[in-house]
Amino acid sequence: MKVTRLVLALLALVVLAPSQQAKAADVICYNCPPEWADWASMLKAIKTDLGYDIPHDNKNSGQALAQILAEKSNPVGDIGYFGVTFGMKAKAQDALEAYRPANWDQVPAGLKDADGYWTTIHSGTLGLFVNKDALGGKPVPACWKDLLKPDYKGMVGYLDPSSAAVGYVGAVAVNLALGGSQSNFDPALSFFNDLSKNDPIVPKQTSYARVVSGEIPILFDYDFNAYRAKYTEKGNFEFVIPCEGSVVFPYVVGLVKNAPDKDKAKKVIDYLLSDKGQAIWTNAYLRPARPIELPEAVKTKFLPDSDYARAKSVNWGDMETAQKAFVDRYLSEVR
Repeated sequence: MKVTRLVLALLALVVLAPSQQAKAADVICYNCPPEWADWASMLKAIKTDLGYDIPHDNKNSGQALAQILAEKSNPVGDIGYFGVTFGMKAKAQDALEAYRPANWDQVPAGLKDADGYWTTIHSGTLGLFVNKDALGGKPVPACWKDLLKPDYKGMVGYLDPSSAAVGYVGAVAVNLALGGSQSNFDPALSFFNDLSKNDPIVPKQTSYARVVSGEIPILFDYDFNAYRAKYTEKGNFEFVIPCEGSVVFPYVVGLVKNAPDKDKAKKVIDYLLSDKGQAIWTNAYLRPARPIELPEAVKTKFLPDSDYARAKSVNWGDMETAQKAFVDRYLSEVR
């Protein structure tokens, strides 16, 4: 009998541990990883200014949405952070509730849901994050098609486009740059098939540290991660906007439906769009959602405007509509 009670007690501890850990935090934000977009600095600032503890969370957009949906009957998370297409999916699947944060009116119409279900907090430009020291003397690639050269065999990484938002953004960028459209993803699928012959590395999670270490010499990633490495890490790093072109992508937050700590979560979302919050993003080389001027010290560290002219804004609502068809084809034709 004593053994049975001991086993039951241990099982109870295992079951309760995640719940108790969640309750120890003031706010739970799904997909707020410290190595991505410098969430580490943002969460530290929130702790200093609001007094809220928010644990680091290393999900990607797809995993965050899946977790919120799995917990729908008994929510644990308070805030979801997503690539915009996953924010749209979250609204469509009734995973979020409307909230218009302070300064919401200053976010351009194309960067927020009209009913307030998701709001952009910053954006990034997709390109190539390159560890020059890990290239073994090979030149820094200038174009998407350069990556297909045998010289770069085993050196190119991209996040899984069937799961991670940045993975799908990379696919959209390649597709449009090489002549595709919302209704024609043949150029991207052809590219990824050709790239598969070069033994690419295809992780599901944020891979900043793997580029810094040299494990992945070239990664489809955003400018803000490449600049962070270039100016804060030991080594030689570069950001490339491929010669054929690329895209700009918004990242959004939404309030989880029936969030356990709703009032605190709202204050956190307000903070992300505050003057101080937006400035913190710029210190991490992110483009703020509100039309504030980039600090000169930050602007001088970006590539010239002539390079950014190759990066286009697209209708991400249309791209969200096209996403499932692309993912289905990617899984059947490439993976």
